[in-house]
Amino acid sequence: MDLTSSSGGAGDPRQIEETKPLLGGEMSAVEGGKLGAVPCRRALLLCNGMRYKLLQEGDIQVCVIRHPRTFLSKILTSKFLRRWEPHHLTLADNSLASATPTGYMENSVSYSSIEDVQLLSWENAPKYCLQLTIPGGTVLLQAANSYLRDQWFHSLQWKNTNLTTQEHENIIVAIAPLLENNHPPPDLCEFFCKHCRERPRSMVVIEVFTPVVQRILKHNMDFGKCPRLRLFTQEYILALNELNAGMEVVKKFIHSMHGPTGQCPHPRVLPNLVAVCLAAIYSCYEEFINSRDNSPSLKEIRNGCQQQCDRKPNLPLRLLHTSPDLVCQEATLSESRLKSVIVTSNEIHVEVERNNTANQKMTASAGNDSEPNLIDCLMVSPTCSTMSIELSAQADRILGCYVEILKILSDYDDWRPALASLLQPIPFPKEALAHEKFTKELKYVIQRFAEDPRQEVHSCLLSVRTGKDGWFQLYSPGGVACDDDGELFASMVHILMGSCYKTKKFLLSLAENKLGPCMLLALRGNQTMVEILCLMLEYNIIDNNDTQLQIISTLESTDVGKKMYEQLCDRQRELKELQRKGGPTRLTLPSKSTDADLARLLSSGSFGNLENLSLAFTNVTSACAEHLIKLPSLKQLNLWSTQFGDAGLRLLSEHLTMLQVLNLCETPVTDAGLLALSSMKSLCSLNMNSTKLSADTYEDLKAKLPNLKEVDVRYTEACPSVHPSVRLLPCL
Repeated sequence: MDLTSSSGGAGDPRQIEETKPLLGGEMSAVEGGKLGAVPCRRALLLCNGMRYKLLQEGDIQVCVIRHPRTFLSKILTSKFLRRWEPHHLTLADNSLASATPTGYMENSVSYSSIEDVQLLSWENAPKYCLQLTIPGGTVLLQAANSYLRDQWFHSLQWKNTNLTTQEHENIIVAIAPLLENNHPPPDLCEFFCKHCRERPRSMVVIEVFTPVVQRILKHNMDFGKCPRLRLFTQEYILALNELNAGMEVVKKFIHSMHGPTGQCPHPRVLPNLVAVCLAAIYSCYEEFINSRDNSPSLKEIRNGCQQQCDRKPNLPLRLLHTSPDLVCQEATLSESRLKSVIVTSNEIHVEVERNNTANQKMTASAGNDSEPNLIDCLMVSPTCSTMSIELSAQADRILGCYVEILKILSDYDDWRPALASLLQPIPFPKEALAHEKFTKELKYVIQRFAEDPRQEVHSCLLSVRTGKDGWFQLYSPGGVACDDDGELFASMVHILMGSCYKTKKFLLSLAENKLGPCMLLALRGNQTMVEILCLMLEYNIIDNNDTQLQIISTLESTDVGKKMYEQLCDRQRELKELQRKGGPTRLTLPSKSTDADLARLLSSGSFGNLENLSLAFTNVTSACAEHLIKLPSLKQLNLWSTQFGDAGLRLLSEHLTMLQVLNLCETPVTDAGLLALSSMKSLCSLNMNSTKLSADTYEDLKAKLPNLKEVDVRYTEACPSVHPSVRLLPCL
């Protein structure tokens, strides 16, 4: 039978022919032998430009003909007693099975038992039939049309071909040239993943997959659109980790992706590697998460869905009880149980149902718009506070591998700012944060952030917004991840206080939440904490007299504390002398004066009446802000053409709230410092000529400074947006 006669015409082979009913055909068998069938020309012509999608399952008619051996069996297998049965067949890995194992398909047909697959081609045979030759008989499959029949034919041919491992590798090597400039399609990614899992030590993984994965990491823009590329990258890295050298091979691979220079030339490599690591870490906790009714599955996590958690959790074998009175503890904590959980790749948002007292406290401290912090949620959750987490051996190996990769990434100076920004929202499930091994291993990454002097790095230790917890809270004493009595906490405070966070707001947050740990570390001689306590006293952060006396006793209990407290007392005496009424009301420093000159001048007498200070064209910097904030009557300050920057501006905005006139013309201030001026509600004249002011910041300042009437923003980005009602001033 040729192509034309089989397909009902010379047109599209997919065309559904109009035929007699599926069961209308009569079948005849060769007496005493196999069912008659000859090799079909169509099987040779199918590859002539035609493409078929391989089937995994489908509905089809089945008829089984047994080869007769006796006269009785001939009668029983005659064409008059044959029947067709509808089945939903599945092409499994090893056999052809039915969803309803009855009748002809009561037992599955293994691919190894299929001797031949042919298209039925004898005279008066039913259309669209396949013939499977098996020992002792023949299986006939009848499809609805010729295209579907051909799909079944090629799918069975594919499944029936048992390829060896060497043949698999030969196929991969043959495909490799096609992937030099293209990503592998999803089906091919699955094939590669399977090879990585089954043959991690194969040379194909190193020689063929390495350039493919390198191209994916360099050029992929969104793993969300092609998740199988991410899965393939995960399996490839795990295969490298299975080699004898283990993580050394992975480290060399990451170094090859970064390059030998100090700056990686491929901007997509780091985000893609972090995405792979985060997904792999999520997968480690997938079984643990899905084993409880009150936690979202990974599928729901990836989709950003919300699952109610007010049901009593199931207790899987991997949950090890740390207390025998779990039921009593759960009853006690029932009012503070998690109400809902939302976990996404970008942030962890946990809403907690609290009692009225906790709600009032939270409202008083953070306002009505605040959100419960993650530490409280982890402490409240019974599954995190009363049970420890254990992973399977395989999940434990995967977790160790990808946390180690995060450590390696944090060692590259050029990658650290972006890595800190990506990890700032804490993109891990709460189960991971409650897992001691995970937080202990991740501590190295946080330590690297805390040691980096760049503000864009260590500022990511803080939360992304008010009301949310950051790494600073998680690794501080009392946090779920703290295991070192506050050593990392002290390191984080030291780097934050050394940059632009030496502010009243930061000190106030420490006094409200971490005063106890600060005093304990100061008692142990930690110099950073001693300095923190001194600043709390100097800035009048502590209102309670008993607490002040306790801080003083703590400072005097160590040599370094006693020395710094004596220096504080000396500064307080000098401050009282400086703020004593008297002295000039206007003062102008000579040009080229420095911070040291200003300090000597202010220490020479009383300046309690000083209202107007001009430092124009001097060499003062932000360091002089510590002296300027001691002038209680200062209302006008001229910093024209100085090196006064953002750090000093932030300090002024916290202490000189009564300042009315400020000249910042030709200073290096930026939006980061200018935004802090919004707290100076008395400001009525502001000169920002020739600064790095943006239009958005200018609009924000106008909205938050009600008394601002005179402003100069010439030679800035905000110049076109100035309203006519605001008068431009010359630089005076």
